[in-house]
Amino acid sequence: MNEATDLTGQPRRTQPLGLVIGALQGLRSAVFSLAALWFVTRDDLGGVSWAIYAFAGMALLAIGFSFFFSWLAWTRRTYTTGRDDIRVESGIVSRQARSVPYDRIQDVSLEQALLPRLFGLVSVKFETGAGGKEELSLSYLTEAEGEELRSTVRAMKAGAGSVPVAADGEAAEAPEEEEARTLFAMGPGRLLTFGVFEFSLAFVAVLFGVTQQFEFLLPFDVWDPDVWMGWVNEGSERLGGLGPMAQFAGFLAAAVSLILTGLAAGIGKTFLRDWDFKLEDTPRGLRRRRGLLTKTDVMMPLHRVQAIIVSTGIVRRLFGWHGLKLVSLAQDSGNASHDVVPFGRMPEIAPVADVTGFALAGEDTSWHRSSRESRIDGAILAIAIALPISIAIGLALHFLPDVSVKGRVAALPLFFGVLVAAREYFLWRYERHAIDAAQVYTRTGWLAPKLVVGNRVKLQSVEIAQGPIARLRGYATLHCGLAGGKFAIENLPLARARAVREELLASMCATDFADTRKAS
Repeated sequence: MNEATDLTGQPRRTQPLGLVIGALQGLRSAVFSLAALWFVTRDDLGGVSWAIYAFAGMALLAIGFSFFFSWLAWTRRTYTTGRDDIRVESGIVSRQARSVPYDRIQDVSLEQALLPRLFGLVSVKFETGAGGKEELSLSYLTEAEGEELRSTVRAMKAGAGSVPVAADGEAAEAPEEEEARTLFAMGPGRLLTFGVFEFSLAFVAVLFGVTQQFEFLLPFDVWDPDVWMGWVNEGSERLGGLGPMAQFAGFLAAAVSLILTGLAAGIGKTFLRDWDFKLEDTPRGLRRRRGLLTKTDVMMPLHRVQAIIVSTGIVRRLFGWHGLKLVSLAQDSGNASHDVVPFGRMPEIAPVADVTGFALAGEDTSWHRSSRESRIDGAILAIAIALPISIAIGLALHFLPDVSVKGRVAALPLFFGVLVAAREYFLWRYERHAIDAAQVYTRTGWLAPKLVVGNRVKLQSVEIAQGPIARLRGYATLHCGLAGGKFAIENLPLARARAVREELLASMCATDFADTRKAS
């Protein structure tokens, strides 16, 4: 273990190696601007050779400025671990001081992007549960310092000053934690399967974005439709000169290339995000580590879990794959829920849910359907919107010559309206809600069902909402206030909504959350 964390209130600085990282990150943001400047001015500088010298000089100047300002900010940024709180002061001209008491810190996570990881440094992030907002962040500390600081904050929060302190004011060595128990892990084989189901064509959007940034380097105007139409016509003429088998082979090759590219994108994204995924049960809560280039180490205290979500996809459901998320007060890479089993079977998910104190729905769960009237109203509304649109399109096409598919075009909106109406029927059949002595359940979705399980005691509020049609037809939506997420039971018969609300209020009022020790 590294040198003990200082609790005497003396300001400390982050690691000087962070200056190198800050300079390199600043240079990375300036690369595109420098490249554009070099491309535009290379002819005015007397040829490519002089342009290279000028570009090198500008790059060195950018590195120097970036390093200088990083050093200046580093000298003015300190953190202090006191006996009651942790304090961060920063600012070159205008000074800022942010202080968070230990008892407000709900989560301390360590994150390593690729560049800091090469230098053995980590970012320490503190979250207070204020709407999932990250309150404090320290970049960068050594891995040992990050672990020590996290252990100190946990001990101070748990014992309100119970960290052993030596005579010189330094915190004594913290005891080693009990051995963690692995709940779920994913190896390369599981990641490969997961990546196949994460098929993505997002690279097309990325390609267009890069093209937009570097369009000044291209010999044509990206946004000129005549250029694209010319390429399409040229390709069509070439295909037209080939035989049917060659045309079919060309289309097949294009489709296979697109599919392989989408698979490669999904597999690559999955390996980068979830490499060496491991979820462990520790005395402090659930610990999740993952990441190839950016490695994250997140601790999730069990008492902060507000609800669990079991979800799947249209295709992966056919193969028995599901995912488990925990709704918590803290964020997980910008999301309100923590992925604890991104890709697993239900026998793998059930033990993890059991550790969090939540039970999945069983065969004895008493499910209730939503209001029949609400689904009928949804179907009628879909048809009522689609029918006038179809009539209007039909009338407009009637006066146009040389349109041989008038009826089919006009029927398209009505066809989609019928599909929406059919969807309302299937949702009425498959969507359910249930409530037992400890939990409330909602099951939504038809092709890709999602199960949300909430703890009755941890709900913050219960509200009955009705629109104009719902008031006339006698159904309502029950909105349950859930810290860190959303929880709603839609389209309940009004009498059922009122009964469920009374049951939930009875559970919520039975616990006095003014006593924070009892609530946690």
